[in-house]
Amino acid sequence: MVQTTTSEQIKKCCVITNGEQLQYIEVPFELTEDIINIHIKYAVKNKSKEECVVDLGIRDPYRVRGWSGGARSEIEIGSKVSTPGYLSGNLAKGTWAVILGAYKIPQGGSEVEVNIKLEKSTNNKETWLKGDLHMHSVHSDGSYTLQEIAAIALEKELDFIALTDHNTVSQNFTLPRYEDLIIIPGMELTTYKGHCNFFGINDPIKDFRAVNNEELHSKVEEARSSGAKVSINHPHDPGCPWEWTWNVNYNWVEVWNGPWRPGNEKTLDWWQEQLVNGNKITVIGGSDTHRPDPYVQHGMPTTWVKTADKSQCGIFAGIDKGHVFLSYSPEGPTMELTCGNKQMGDTVTDISQPVVVNLNRLHEGDLIKIISDRGIERTYTVPKAEKTFRKQLKISDQKFYRVEVWKYFQEVNQTLMAAMCNPLYISKEGM
Repeated sequence: MVQTTTSEQIKKCCVITNGEQLQYIEVPFELTEDIINIHIKYAVKNKSKEECVVDLGIRDPYRVRGWSGGARSEIEIGSKVSTPGYLSGNLAKGTWAVILGAYKIPQGGSEVEVNIKLEKSTNNKETWLKGDLHMHSVHSDGSYTLQEIAAIALEKELDFIALTDHNTVSQNFTLPRYEDLIIIPGMELTTYKGHCNFFGINDPIKDFRAVNNEELHSKVEEARSSGAKVSINHPHDPGCPWEWTWNVNYNWVEVWNGPWRPGNEKTLDWWQEQLVNGNKITVIGGSDTHRPDPYVQHGMPTTWVKTADKSQCGIFAGIDKGHVFLSYSPEGPTMELTCGNKQMGDTVTDISQPVVVNLNRLHEGDLIKIISDRGIERTYTVPKAEKTFRKQLKISDQKFYRVEVWKYFQEVNQTLMAAMCNPLYISKEGM
């Protein structure tokens, strides 16, 4: 996908007095969620003959992001590539600041001119990216190296993966880099009463140990404060269910973990109940792969995210919006659920237009379920030789629509989930 951008120029002047010598002065600026690159250039204006040294660094809303001292007069920070000494990754929305280190300041003071260039993506065309948001490596209890995992992901043509080793972050500091694969740093907080993933930050928490609700909440809040996204993992898995309270500050819920099985079914039922009660919860999936296995494999299930920005920031923004569906593999069914210019995850207010279901890569005998807050409204069986499905749904008093595809898998002699999407919500205003 070709990235097209526009830029915003910000110029700020800062006068540093001799009394501020050996202090750190912040020059704040605001970032919106669609910024993909930051370029900082500064110049020190010294009118006297005395030595003047002002160092340079930058912080994001959560931490110091880099420091070059007096070695550089300009730096860049991007989601993938940054100037040495500065961290690439999520360019979080919020207040950032250029840090000026007042090392040596003349008696008469000095003036520093700071020029900030913010590049914004102007890609309006969204595309579906596919990936796996849950896996383990040799850095915890998995058998795959990071290089082996990346090679498998590239072979399966995944666009992104998240490395979520148990209670450790060492994998995040040795990430391999690939042009065609976004590798999201992560960690699975693994407690004796449930697991949750922290996404997007190399080192989201300093200590994983949580043995009571207060400590669990503290860990989640620490991760959120660092800029991480939080998902509750396999909450109804019989081996490691979520036994904590649900009033934690999470972003998403992993409804589909590994092969489709009863624990996933229970989470699906729980999620449906939450949706009926008016709770808008975005669900994701992850393979939870640890080692070679005939059924537990990378990209099974696959999480598909619609975004115009092929980056970690774009993926997170797409998931936050609920522009997500899941399929049993990268080759599984694909889904679109729209109403006018709205799509899955959005809220429809113009109920005069129909909801349109578009499914592809189907096979004979696949079972399609159209589901709302009323339950299963309609079912369709894919006839012979049909690989696509299109249907218009009339809105009456539904709170949402969502779609599931079920498939018979000969390998296990069972009909299991093949694909599912997040809901298209419907507003009751004007009804």
